[in-house]
Amino acid sequence: MLPVFLSSGLFLGWSLGANDASNVFGTAVASRMVKFRTAALVCSLFVIIGAVASGAGASHTLGKLGAVNALAGAFMVALSAALTVYLMTVARYPVSTSQAIVGAIIGWNLFSGSLTDTASLSKIVTTWIACPALSALFAVALYLPIALMIRHLPLHILTLDSMTRWGLLLSGAFGSYSLGANNIANVMGVFVPVAPFHDITLFERFTFSPEQQLFFLGSVAIAVGVFTYSKRVMMTVGSGIVRLTPVAAFVVVTAHSLVLFTFSSQALSNTLHAIGLPRIPLVPVSSSQAIVGAVIGIGLLKGGGGIRWRTLGGIASSWVTTPIFAAVICFVSLFFLQNVFNQKTYRPIEYELTPLAWERIILVPGADTSMHEQLDDIWLERFPNAQTFRQALLDRLPTAASTIPAIMDIAEIDRFRVTEEGIEGIDASYLNEEEMQAVRELAGQVFTHRWRLEEVLAESSAAWRARPDDAVFNAERRRKLKYLVDTLRSPAFQ
Repeated sequence: MLPVFLSSGLFLGWSLGANDASNVFGTAVASRMVKFRTAALVCSLFVIIGAVASGAGASHTLGKLGAVNALAGAFMVALSAALTVYLMTVARYPVSTSQAIVGAIIGWNLFSGSLTDTASLSKIVTTWIACPALSALFAVALYLPIALMIRHLPLHILTLDSMTRWGLLLSGAFGSYSLGANNIANVMGVFVPVAPFHDITLFERFTFSPEQQLFFLGSVAIAVGVFTYSKRVMMTVGSGIVRLTPVAAFVVVTAHSLVLFTFSSQALSNTLHAIGLPRIPLVPVSSSQAIVGAVIGIGLLKGGGGIRWRTLGGIASSWVTTPIFAAVICFVSLFFLQNVFNQKTYRPIEYELTPLAWERIILVPGADTSMHEQLDDIWLERFPNAQTFRQALLDRLPTAASTIPAIMDIAEIDRFRVTEEGIEGIDASYLNEEEMQAVRELAGQVFTHRWRLEEVLAESSAAWRARPDDAVFNAERRRKLKYLVDTLRSPAFQ
């Protein structure tokens, strides 16, 4: 069933390509400086490179918003977002794919009783506001010196024309790379926690993580959308808001690309942190908002008289309604998928302060010995979902709300037995011999919490212990632990 479930993500990728290719080449094609076929080819190639090489950063923030934990649920989340984007695309509005997937995830959270991480949601919504404003500032900052240079340099009109065409191609390539790096999380991010993939090594040198494999599939779907349906939306974005000269088109695409790159570059975020500046949040921002913000920036710089405010109002209204439509569509569709088609749209997650969890919560930063007294009446009580357990904690720990997320992680129930059949089902080529030996020694044991399995493995073998100064090893260790838990708790092995 995996290809069937992934099909909605591929449909969403197609919709994104059909809609958002306009944001990197719409102004170039509409101004007739670049042929559509050339634009589609360059866009497709660099979207794939950006998605595979740099797509992981923004996907982590999206995953924190809501951890979809069943393939059927991920299928419907992606399908709901894709339907929303498709309907907006048919209406010729450059809708935000980021807003569609966020709305769909919130719809899944409401249906499953899961929590919507308010910190992640606030971060994402803030970037929705900052994105067009920052893009407009970039556009103005770029346009002024370029216009000044053109006025004072004795460039022949043919030379200027050639430079502009190449500039549009290069900025479009950079924009396509940034689009793939930033927005691939919208296409395949919900499948990262549930897709049963693991690392693949080619030629004993190149290792492709499960995320990169998903991102490659999604980026190919984006490329198909670019070729098959993007030209119509390109004309709306390129000439529907304000008429742009070829030079202004180059500035708009470059400004848009810089915004997307800023919010998806792990290296840039780390560099700023290293020199004492705040990290840039790595979130999937709206490429549609970025391009429209840049276009408006150029339009305002020229006096604002050429801006078509009615078209802009229609685009802005689609940004407001997109997450709401996606959330409603997802909630209703999940109900039918689960109750009519008998599909498991989410894995129920229960919470309980078991004896193991009871001992561990004292180690939470900010906790103290009085916490046991405050939580004594819910000790060993089973809560059916995150919402009810969080409310119970808030009622009892009103002055220690900062400790609640850590307590919830500790109390999460993830019960499974390590069976001989489950161990045999593990891909021995993925885990090395030392790692496999530590797993074999667990045969017959039952775990109530996932974190307890991690502790036992780390106690029994150095191969499973985190290394403080080795981020690559720790990331691979986390992927292996996820694969191990998913395999061992599979119904086929219980």
